Amino acid sequence: MIIRKAELKDAPKVAGYLLLAMEEIVYEFINERSQDKAAAFMNWCVENENTQYSYQNAWVAEEENEVVGAVVLYDGASLHLLRKNVENYVKTVTIKPFQPEDETQPGEFYIDSFGVSSKHQGKGIGSKMLSHLIKEYAEKQGFTLGLLVEKENPAAKRLYERLGFKKVGEKMLVGKEMEHMQISTS
Repeated sequence: MIIRKAELKDAPKVAGYLLLAMEEIVYEFINERSQDKAAAFMNWCVENENTQYSYQNAWVAEEENEVVGAVVLYDGASLHLLRKNVENYVKTVTIKPFQPEDETQPGEFYIDSFGVSSKHQGKGIGSKMLSHLIKEYAEKQGFTLGLLVEKENPAAKRLYERLGFKKVGEKMLVGKEMEHMQISTS
């Protein structure tokens, strides 16, 4: 398996895997439970530059020349700048104001979302991708990595804890209670 930075050509796969992880949140963003509109939203976000979900901020796992997983992360200090283009897009598809809570902040590289192909789940791909990010960002560059995990998802929390993440607080994101976790090697 190869883990590499995503390219524009990877955008459709990246969007699909992110949607697997974010479906309910995307429905909140677009104010509609439409799979087609949610997919259009994710595709737009991933294909465009300077959005929090852009291919520019994505890493992919590739196995036998097939993208089987994707993860998006970015500097938390850039959240509002990256979110601005997403906000503008949401305004074109809904009249609902787009005002999600800040899920990250300056001082951490934020793992926004990741997903793995349903036929490749359970093979440790997500763990390998996260381990790669820990090595690249925390170990090599000394950055703090952060993420949110739903309180109702203890299996994901155990995975993050096994990789070294620690709970540092709690946050709300589109009405869901989340635990804020971080890892740092400094």
